[in-house]
Amino acid sequence: MPAAPAIDVSYFPGCSLATTAKENNQSLVECCRKMGIQLIELEDWNCCGSSSAHSINHQIAFDLACRNLSLAPPGRALVTACPSCTLRLKHAQHRLKNDPAAQERYSRMWGRPFDPGLRVRQFFGLLEEVDLERLLAVNGHVRIDLSFAPYYGCMLNRPYALRSGSNYYGIMEKTLAKLGLQALNWGHASQCCGTFLTVARPDIVTPKVNLIMQGAAESGAECIVTACAMCHMNLEVRCTLKNPVPIFHFSEILSLAFGTSHHKDWFGRHLIDPRPLLKSRGLMAS
Repeated sequence: MPAAPAIDVSYFPGCSLATTAKENNQSLVECCRKMGIQLIELEDWNCCGSSSAHSINHQIAFDLACRNLSLAPPGRALVTACPSCTLRLKHAQHRLKNDPAAQERYSRMWGRPFDPGLRVRQFFGLLEEVDLERLLAVNGHVRIDLSFAPYYGCMLNRPYALRSGSNYYGIMEKTLAKLGLQALNWGHASQCCGTFLTVARPDIVTPKVNLIMQGAAESGAECIVTACAMCHMNLEVRCTLKNPVPIFHFSEILSLAFGTSHHKDWFGRHLIDPRPLLKSRGLMAS
């Protein structure tokens, strides 16, 4: 592995990756380290304004996102792996670039001028710049012979105006194929799982989740690989099917392939236990 990180970026984990999905955050940091990416976490970051905030008060949600932008030091991209966090931060940046009054409020509240040159990036955009094949050839990797249903959720490519021309659908299939996994075609890869309604309306969310989970099983997939920690949590919490397929965050698969020794801590936190599947394939010790 690289002796020193080749890429330094500012990192905004967001609430889910820092709390309910902290195993996903741990695996993300680990796989980045293996790939020569140093995630430098923002000091004293706060919620991005997603979930309840932007549903109740748009100004508060905007201010929350702006504060995080103000914490990002110049000269480094600001990266987040959560699609919802990416959307809120990019939305705030887009508004600031086009609203002088918002820029004036930003400077007054956070004590520094808005930096229009700050690059807010989704982690998949960073992953595209990594020469993964070279890293695998030089350092070797654990081959993961599993079939999976790729699940991106509904937030990653919304809205089009803030995507900067990037369409990340397909990146998990392309990346994980290099590790030995086989992606299966299915019809729910971008279907909303209902995360934002999961507390208020579980009667709506549970059928949506079960439809997605059933679709993965019917496709013949042995597991689901998600791009979103919030979706990962929601699929596990609200699924009521018997014997559902296990779910992995994409960073867990990457870290497993790189031979990390910390995965036992991560997989033990899953509500749908993936360890029997991994042990049956020799990917974990019995």
